[in-house]
Amino acid sequence: MAGRGELTEAAWERIEPLLPQVDGRGRPWRDHRQVVNGVLWRLRTGAPWRDLPERY
Repeated sequence: MAGRGELTEAAWERIEPLLPQVDGRGRPWRDHRQVVNGVLWRLRTGAPWRDLPERY
């Protein structure tokens, strides 16, 4: 279940196939959904990146 302001399951199912898969190059993201929710939080609040909550 998505928290307030986070991606719903339906939205995530549409977005997930568009994201890059891990191919062994570079440092992989911890969790694509967590990162996308963090970016959306930042855009929604307008807060500086340094104030991003720990959960993202």
